[in-house]
Amino acid sequence: MTEKESYLMAIDMLCCHLGLSKEEAQKQLGIEDQSNIESQIADTQEALMGLYR
Repeated sequence: MTEKESYLMAIDMLCCHLGLSKEEAQKQLGIEDQSNIESQIADTQEALMGLYR
């Protein structure tokens, strides 16, 4: 969380000046929310398991 706090100004600038969402700005900075990444991994694994059924 501390790392993300140091990027708050950059996130705000990307959101305000480029019209990005907070999630898009974090992705551009390479600081995606860890829970979001874990959720995407779980979704991918679930989709792959569906292929094998």
